[in-house]
Amino acid sequence: MRRLLPPLAALLLLANPAWPQSLDLNQGGPVEITANDGIEWRQQDQLVVARGAARAVRDGVSVDADRLIARYRPRGGPQAPAPAGQPGDSPLSGGEIWRLEAEGNVRVTSATETAEGQRAVYDMDQAVMVLSGSGLSLTTPDQRITARDSLEYWPQRRMAVARGAAVVVSSDNRRIAADTLVAYFLEEGAEGAPTPAAPARPAAPPVAGLPVAGENSRIDRVEAYGNVEIRTADEVVRGERGMYSPQTALARLVGGVRITRGENQLNGQEAIVNLRSGVSRLVSAPGTRVQGLIVQGQQQPSQATVPPAQRPARRTPAPPPQRRPSQGAAETPAR
Repeated sequence: MRRLLPPLAALLLLANPAWPQSLDLNQGGPVEITANDGIEWRQQDQLVVARGAARAVRDGVSVDADRLIARYRPRGGPQAPAPAGQPGDSPLSGGEIWRLEAEGNVRVTSATETAEGQRAVYDMDQAVMVLSGSGLSLTTPDQRITARDSLEYWPQRRMAVARGAAVVVSSDNRRIAADTLVAYFLEEGAEGAPTPAAPARPAAPPVAGLPVAGENSRIDRVEAYGNVEIRTADEVVRGERGMYSPQTALARLVGGVRITRGENQLNGQEAIVNLRSGVSRLVSAPGTRVQGLIVQGQQQPSQATVPPAQRPARRTPAPPPQRRPSQGAAETPAR
């Protein structure tokens, strides 16, 4: 059975009450859906389709798109018995949303963050939003992340993954590019300061109840994989992997590192880049030699070994999380 609601109608799709989080639709109260061209309720398919400047709002998080599809199920899961004489809980009688799809000019906003793309799928069970299409971006109070292929947002893991020509740019124009960027947000209650020690990446599925809001929307660190490139005012530094701390403005690159300034180039296996001062330094490693091509008359890159006190933590980034297919377009990092 299909039921078409009038334009500008609103549906309240109920779910478990909790507190709001940045771009996190898993937490909060009812979801309100509005649209200019009408809302279609397909009871047999257990979905609601909103067309024309469609919007879904839940406790300060808004999803705007040309079309929204909300898939719901009876409260308690797909195996919950339906009331007598009904095909199942309706969105007006307690059905819970398990998946929200947005198509065309997608924009997801909260008080502190904005994500954009041409298509988005929010999987409530896995607590992940995957954006795809052109114009992919995630903007936080201090950084902007862009990507070509996909942009994943894991609010309960405090993690975002940008894939394909990924770039992170800070508010003061510090720029890091790589094939894949993984950004980790500050821990709850960090109040804008970096955490003493980065927690290990959880192998289990996301755990509810880990809000990311306000100051916690700031990025703690960024890990970069594949064709990493950092540009300062005078130099270009390239490597295979890297890690960057926005709080200290220090980046560490490893693997086939090349520091280029004009026609001058230094080669090594590890480098420390201070994006605040623009100074790049090769770090000597046991059993390796630093090589360089210095052109007379050209300004030379820095070549001093960094004292231990100036180095960021020597934590070599692990391989980036790999996605495995899930239902529809939502995908998860490998456990």
